[in-house]
Amino acid sequence: MTTDHAVTYRPGRGISQESVQVAQPGRGHVLVSIRATGVCHSDLHIVNGDWPADKPLVLGHEASGVVAETGPGVTTVSVGDHVVLSWFAPCMRCDNCVAGRAWLCTGTTALDNTLPDGTTPFTDAAGEALWPYLGLGTFTSQVIVPETAAIRVDDDLPFTIGALLGCSVTTGIGAVVNTARVPAGASAVVIGCGGVGLSVVMGLKLAGAHPIVAVDLSADKRAKAMEFGATTTLDPRETDLATWTTEHLRGTDFAFEAIGNEKIIETLTGLLAPGGAAVLVGMTRVGARSSIDPYDLADQGKSILGCNYGSSVARVDIPRLARLYQAGYLPLEQLIDGTRPLTDAPRALDELAAGTGLRSILVPVR
Repeated sequence: MTTDHAVTYRPGRGISQESVQVAQPGRGHVLVSIRATGVCHSDLHIVNGDWPADKPLVLGHEASGVVAETGPGVTTVSVGDHVVLSWFAPCMRCDNCVAGRAWLCTGTTALDNTLPDGTTPFTDAAGEALWPYLGLGTFTSQVIVPETAAIRVDDDLPFTIGALLGCSVTTGIGAVVNTARVPAGASAVVIGCGGVGLSVVMGLKLAGAHPIVAVDLSADKRAKAMEFGATTTLDPRETDLATWTTEHLRGTDFAFEAIGNEKIIETLTGLLAPGGAAVLVGMTRVGARSSIDPYDLADQGKSILGCNYGSSVARVDIPRLARLYQAGYLPLEQLIDGTRPLTDAPRALDELAAGTGLRSILVPVR
C-alpha cells in the first residue's frame, strides 16, 4: 500500500482532509496517478446532502492522469499511457452494453461507490474502509479504477482538459449530439450556464443549431455563453421565457435544463414548439418531483428526454471530443477558472455552491 492525502466526506461529519492508504491493483484494475481533477456539482450533491451517502467516501470523479501500474488481465492501457477517467465504468456484459448503450449499463457498480468486485482500494489511517465516490475517488493523488474507466488519450492533451472530458463536457455536448440529436438549423434554449450548460452551448454550435438562447442569472456567465456560441442571452428575472420563446421563436425546438432544479423543469414544456423536446441534463436532488401538463405533451407531440452522462460511450466519445478540442473546435480552456492545490477542495466546493466561477481544477501536491 501507498499513503496519500485525500479529501473525504463522512456522513454526519462533512468534509475532511486526511491520509489514506491505496492498495495495489487487482485483476482488471488500473493504478492511475492523478494529474488534474475537476470540482463538479455531483460532488457538491454529496456534501450538501442532496444525494444521501451511507458510508465514508473519497470524493472526486472528474479526472485525468497517467497509468502507473496495471493489474492482471488488463489489455487496453499500459504503464505510461495518459488517460481520462470515466465515472460511469460499464460492465461491457449486460444487454445495454452489448447493444452499444453503455450509459445505461445495469452491471456497473459506480453508483454503489465501489470497484466492480464490490471492494474499495482505500483505507484510512486506522485501517477502516473509505469508498471511492462513483467508483473513482479522484480527490487524491493515486486511484485504483476498473479498466473500463481508464480511457486512453493522446499524450499532448492537457491534463486539465482531460479532467473536464471525464464528466461535464462529455455530459453537455453528449446531451446535444447523442441524447437529443439536434439537427442543423434547429432552435434551442439552454437554462443554466455553468460548466455543463456551457458545454451544451458548445455542442449546439458544433451541431449547427440556430438560434442558441442561453439563460442564466449571472451576467458573467451569459457573456461567457456568447463566447461559446450563444446567439442571444436572457436574464430570467427580467424576461418571461415562455412569452419570449412564443413571440420570437414560436416555441423552441429544444430546451435544455442544465441546473437540476425541479421548479425550472416544470416550465420546460411551455417553451417548446409542437414536436419539441425538453432535455434534462442537470441532476436534481434525490426525491425531487416536477409537475407537467400531460395533455399539452400528448396533444402537441412534445417529449421529455432524460440524459445520463450525455448518452455517451466513454471509450468512443471521450477520445472523439479530445480530437475536436485539439483541432480547435472546442474552446474548453475557457471553462477553467484556474488550477489550485487539492487542499483547496473545500473552498472550491463552497464557490460552486455560491454559483461563482465555472470550473476549478485541483492538482494533487506531490
